[in-house]
Amino acid sequence: MDVVVVGAGPAGWAVAHHCAGLGLRTALVDPDPYAPWAATYGVWDDQCAFLPPGAQVTRATAVRAAGRRLDRGYCVLHNETVLAGFAKSDVTIFAGRALGAEHGPQGSTVTLDDHRRVACAVVVDASGGRRVLTGGLQRGPRTEQTAFGVVVPAKAAAAFVAPGEAVFMDDWITDGGLATFLYAVPLPGGRVLLEETSLAARPGVARDVLASRLRSRGVTLTDETEWVRFALDLGPPRGGDAVAFGAAGGMIHPATGYSLGDALTVAPQVAAAIAGALPEGPAKARAAARATVWPPAARVVHGLRARGLCTLTALPAERFPAFFDTFFALPADLRDAYLTGRDDMRGTTAAMAAMFRDVPWRIRRTMAILR
Repeated sequence: MDVVVVGAGPAGWAVAHHCAGLGLRTALVDPDPYAPWAATYGVWDDQCAFLPPGAQVTRATAVRAAGRRLDRGYCVLHNETVLAGFAKSDVTIFAGRALGAEHGPQGSTVTLDDHRRVACAVVVDASGGRRVLTGGLQRGPRTEQTAFGVVVPAKAAAAFVAPGEAVFMDDWITDGGLATFLYAVPLPGGRVLLEETSLAARPGVARDVLASRLRSRGVTLTDETEWVRFALDLGPPRGGDAVAFGAAGGMIHPATGYSLGDALTVAPQVAAAIAGALPEGPAKARAAARATVWPPAARVVHGLRARGLCTLTALPAERFPAFFDTFFALPADLRDAYLTGRDDMRGTTAAMAAMFRDVPWRIRRTMAILR
């Protein structure tokens, strides 16, 4: 093989799809490569261009955050159609668990749990927070985003969100020193996901606490539920010969939890980097791919966003609503730069400076202390 991708989540399938599309002999390794994705994935409208042919989405008719309508479209992926689109790629499947990889000047060899060995030029670790080939799980308590949601008919969600619309960071609950908000997005078939979300806590908020808060809003829990828990503070891995990508590569936005949109956007760039450098040898191809995932500007922006996460964990719960009221009142170009400009140093810096200028003084004091 030219490329072996470990992990069959959306990020892994995306990079495998684009590698195969460029004619690279591509393999994907996962215990269950076609397993349905349980999570609900949302991306901004402009990021949908990187989905595979045949992928379907539910587009929100309007997006509201902190009581304001945003001038940017939002889509919820139909997971089964996205996976089906990726699965049509000319990718060789190895159903098994990757145990490790050996690397040398002539390439790499991935070892599976059934003793099969797959030789290749470049290994991509897209195994999520488990990072099976790039360092493993990070030890110790992490700063986590957690959410518990239920799927209900649109009529039952009418008190929280208008039909077809999406709502972010609204209706904050700040009791007991814990800030949570309601996230609501449309789903196929006239359904809505209502999700009680803790943006950032160390450690994450327990499922039963979030479920209780959802019930306190008057939401009746159904049999169709969703539980989300992942670390926000997974930075880019240091060293190693495998190319870490997606959540395994630390591509989760530290202050929002989003990562899939960036993974979809960067996947074709990574594939092109590998294809372009492979004639010069495996080492050059690996280096080109890693440089594409984490160019210097993206590392700087990640560090700035990590400071944003520090602000979130330091803020008292009762100040979260004012903080995000200020954020969503920023000019759209600054807001979008902070949300999705992963290598936009100028825009990210300008957005953070505007936040520092515009927030109430009590929040500004917290931000100043963290500097």
